[in-house]
Amino acid sequence: MIRKVLVGALALGLSVSATAAVAADKLKIGVITTLTTPAAVLGEEQMNGINLAMENLGGKMAGVEVEVIAEDDGFKPDIGKQKADKLVSQDNVDIVTGIIWSNTLLAVKKPILDAGKFLIGANAGTSNVAGKECDQNFFSTSWQNDMVPKALGEVLNQRGVKSLYVMAPNYAAGKDMVAGMKSSFKGEIKGEDYTKWGKDAQLDFSAELAKASASGAEAIFVFYPGKAGGAFLQQFGQAGLAGKMQFYNVFTVDGLALPKFQAAKMDAVLGALDTMQWSPDLDNEANKAFVAKYREKHGRYPSFYAAQAYDAINLINSAMEATGGKVEDRDAFRAALKAANYDSVRGKYSYGNNHFPVQNYYLRKVVAGDDGNWTFKTEATVYEMTGDDHAKDCPLQ
Repeated sequence: MIRKVLVGALALGLSVSATAAVAADKLKIGVITTLTTPAAVLGEEQMNGINLAMENLGGKMAGVEVEVIAEDDGFKPDIGKQKADKLVSQDNVDIVTGIIWSNTLLAVKKPILDAGKFLIGANAGTSNVAGKECDQNFFSTSWQNDMVPKALGEVLNQRGVKSLYVMAPNYAAGKDMVAGMKSSFKGEIKGEDYTKWGKDAQLDFSAELAKASASGAEAIFVFYPGKAGGAFLQQFGQAGLAGKMQFYNVFTVDGLALPKFQAAKMDAVLGALDTMQWSPDLDNEANKAFVAKYREKHGRYPSFYAAQAYDAINLINSAMEATGGKVEDRDAFRAALKAANYDSVRGKYSYGNNHFPVQNYYLRKVVAGDDGNWTFKTEATVYEMTGDDHAKDCPLQ
């Protein structure tokens, strides 16, 4: 799996190597993501976004050759930490990006940031890193975990939902997602279940779905990324709950899963609602170009994993351009990152003091596109240019 990703990078003219000896005129970007286990589909999607951005840049930033070193965390935080140690100590990278999982972010941030490297999170955004554990050299091109479900909680209020059953995996992001939804939802929580996560994640939800059905809740809120999301949705339909409970999700029905759901004729997915800071139909030139090139290259719509990784590379490029390629001038490079002076696929945004985006959040609906393929349609803007609630705990100015 890793070999395929590295070969793709080499095809773009990048030098991907495990050796420490490289020319001083190269920018070295490490990527920590998941490239094995069933969760590899998410890591591959991040690499698709990174490779597409680097292809657009011709393999260089501000005239400086870029070396990308992709490392597999194996869906385990301890392996992620080992790979962070390698990237910092052996490969001497300038910047690390990627990071799918919140527990992996918590494991890798210390060795990377303690070494004075820049860490650009392209997915995970746990509350710890947004609050008291914020760092001057950490930036996110995604969201703080609470914010996407907080927007969904507001949608629930707007739609008059009075009672809810909650299900999520038992790890940092799962707890953040539920906390975010609860921070805005004004109705009653009829029950909560947190299921086993990790390499041997629970994929049989029959017991929890029976409890949800018996709870009397009018709607269900779930967060199940990757393979677990498909398993949940299939069992939700089999349990006969699709016509009984309104279904709301974050990070469960995504651009990666939609082609599979469509192929399996899971028509109950059509009309599913979620919230997100990005959608493939956002009407800005950067997004239209990104989606068109991605579809041409991969034959399907991109997911937010690819969009956020694509933005991460372009954010880094903007700082390279602003500093004349001098990543070693940490203060200038940091200021250029915070300026976010690039054409993001989400549209214009800014950074809060904790270096998480201040941005729009949208309500999206699964629809059949003009070509018949399932995709997302933006229904409404839930929050405009909004930051997260943990920034107040971050000591950075």
